[in-house]
Amino acid sequence: TPAAVARLRHLQIPSDPSTPPRLLKIGTRKKGCSGQTYTLDYVSDDPSGGGRSRLDEVVEQDGVKVLVDSKALFSLVGSEMDYVEDVLSSQFVFHNPNVKEMCGCGQSFMT
Repeated sequence: TPAAVARLRHLQIPSDPSTPPRLLKIGTRKKGCSGQTYTLDYVSDDPSGGGRSRLDEVVEQDGVKVLVDSKALFSLVGSEMDYVEDVLSSQFVFHNPNVKEMCGCGQSFMT
């Protein structure tokens, strides 16, 4: 969504110009009541820099790039990432059409 793009653009600007470029990598891991949870990690923009696999999918929208972990592609295909702020919190929210079940707290899901 435009809100997520704006927030990602802000997060990807290095505070120190000598800092190498980095990307946000989106994935999943086994955790929680329903089995999977989303993960967000910074990785080097350079495939040989660690944390980035050559099989990861690069997604670009409005000049902002993110990586999707190759192991999570089938769980995340068709998902929309949003950024939501309210009085108590600010967070990335995923609207995932593949979710079959979600735990009560909303932190884990099953596909």
